[in-house]
Amino acid sequence: MSNETEHVYDLSGVLGGEALSGVRPGTSILLSGPSMTGKDALLFEFLAHGVGRGESGIILTTEGEGEDTLREIESYTPDADPSLLAAIDCRARSGRETEHLDSGAVVYRVVDPSDLTGIGINITTHLDRIRSSNATACRMGLTSLSTMVRYSDRETVFKFCHVLLQRLESAGFIGLCTLNSEAHDDQTVQVLKQAFDANIEFREHDGDRQVRVLGIGSQPSEWQTLG
Repeated sequence: MSNETEHVYDLSGVLGGEALSGVRPGTSILLSGPSMTGKDALLFEFLAHGVGRGESGIILTTEGEGEDTLREIESYTPDADPSLLAAIDCRARSGRETEHLDSGAVVYRVVDPSDLTGIGINITTHLDRIRSSNATACRMGLTSLSTMVRYSDRETVFKFCHVLLQRLESAGFIGLCTLNSEAHDDQTVQVLKQAFDANIEFREHDGDRQVRVLGIGSQPSEWQTLG
């Protein structure tokens, strides 16, 4: 891994665990599990926690409006600077455009989740914007890979993830993406997992939503119940 920053990411404020207190720059994490187990909410909390620490945050959403998603992230850290946030909204339908909100946040829009070229251009544009501001840390989230697979195919989405996560690694940033494991066969899930360094798995157990972490630290974490 080649990057100039020594910033270490602390994710333990959202999800307890010693390993998550020192996530190395460039790490990519897949949040995978059945629907309705809290993947998106945890992803938004991870981004909000970073913004609260002065880190930049980017959310690429294939399922919700960009402004609404930004508001949800901001609700977790109401005292944080919203200008540190950006959204890439993949539901514009009418074409590509960029909007600078009064809060200082930016919303980039592309036609739909199949417009991987437009998504890539906007990611590059915003990463350049972050670097020009001399920011040394950024968390990027994507929800969800399952929607992207519906619009294209798993091989195309895997290649997209590989290129995207390489960009984040070279910049010393981290990436977090969600995947609804119930929406795909086992082979598709395994192919997409290969693009990531680590995995946060979700499950329903005895009426509780639980998570565990794999790939960060020497051993998988114990299952823990989400609040």
